[in-house]
Amino acid sequence: MIFNRYEWRIAFRIVLLFGLLFLSAWLVLQHSWLYLSVTGVAVLSLLFNLYRLHMKTLTEIEQFVESIQYRDFSRQFEVQHAPKELQSLRRSFNQVSNTFKAVSREKETQYQYLQKILELVNSGIVSFETESGEVVWMNEAFKKQLGIPYLKTIHSLEKRDAHLYEELLHLKNGESKVITILKDQSSFKALVSTAAFQTDGKGYRLAAFQNVNEALDENESKAWQRLLSVMTHEIMNSVAPISSLADTLKTRITQIREEAEGMQVSGFEDLEVGISTIKRRSEGLLKFAETYRSLNKITRLNVSRVFISELFENLLQLMAPTMLQKNIEMEVILKDPLLTVEADVSLVEQVLINLVVNAMEAVKERPDARITLSGGVSNSSRAVLKVADNGTGMPAEVVDKIFIPFFSTKKTGSGIGLSLCKQIMMLHKGNIQVQSIEGEGTVFSLQF
Repeated sequence: MIFNRYEWRIAFRIVLLFGLLFLSAWLVLQHSWLYLSVTGVAVLSLLFNLYRLHMKTLTEIEQFVESIQYRDFSRQFEVQHAPKELQSLRRSFNQVSNTFKAVSREKETQYQYLQKILELVNSGIVSFETESGEVVWMNEAFKKQLGIPYLKTIHSLEKRDAHLYEELLHLKNGESKVITILKDQSSFKALVSTAAFQTDGKGYRLAAFQNVNEALDENESKAWQRLLSVMTHEIMNSVAPISSLADTLKTRITQIREEAEGMQVSGFEDLEVGISTIKRRSEGLLKFAETYRSLNKITRLNVSRVFISELFENLLQLMAPTMLQKNIEMEVILKDPLLTVEADVSLVEQVLINLVVNAMEAVKERPDARITLSGGVSNSSRAVLKVADNGTGMPAEVVDKIFIPFFSTKKTGSGIGLSLCKQIMMLHKGNIQVQSIEGEGTVFSLQF
């Protein structure tokens, strides 16, 4: 229907051509050479006209195909001043171009919309070709999570984190697995999921990385609390009577010894030592239970907006005499003096004091002992406080356990200090992380 007018013009010229040819044949039979020459000129003119029309049409089609080939849908063919035989053709070309333009614009809008969604999500996403490993796309969350600004192929990941690379390649499509990922001497746990798809005859894999560190920490903390709550209840119920009976027996033995003064009574000393041992150990278990109660009693916060500079100043005033006495240098780095956090001041101060005391213990053998307090903002716009030292550092197996309740590397330590710090930060909807290198030092980071 589009080319009706164009086809009609071609048909008219062909019919006219055949008519002239029949007329020429009749004139030949009549030996009318004068009229034959006239019809001959008319036939040649009509053939030339058909040729020109064909070439114009061919040129128009070539230009239209070229614009489609280079996706130049902005090009519009002039209709108003075009030859009449080409107006309908050009009008049809413009309609097709406008349709392509609308489809292209719709696809671009959908692509940009999808891009924005994938950039806004907190999960890291990377897509790569299955055969060559070439990375075709990754979002900003993936770059931040792994600290990778650029990744040409997925095989390059092996140099950065061999464990993650192996786990990713061996993870079956549709499966999910929690994997520990290393980043800047620290680590975090991520739930990694993969999917496969094909397009243009090529296979691709899509991997999503969801940071589940905080969720796992919270579940782990709750599990410890439930376990210790049961243990404490049982210890209190069982040990309290034992301690009381041991105390009664010890008192009774003392009375018997006084009453039997001057008489030879053997075995009293051994009995008294045994009862003293029972009492001492039962008191130790009771102290364990009381320690847990102090760890578990913080459940509510008294939140207010506080300047980081004030927190550091109060900490310096409190710790300065001890630092001076132990010849430890303390440095404060705070680029923005107006930096604030929403926090319970007394609890956050307790966390900082605990970390500084631990740092002092770590640097005590250093001749150039130094502790650094710093405050800033992370890439996710969250306030971060750091306590760093140049002490002995910790081995990896110790770093993995330091937040477990009652775990301590000190002979006289209770093992609740860092557990308490972690619980306080979780109550603030934040987290505490540690980076440590043996022989170089340790950095504790509080993220609010």
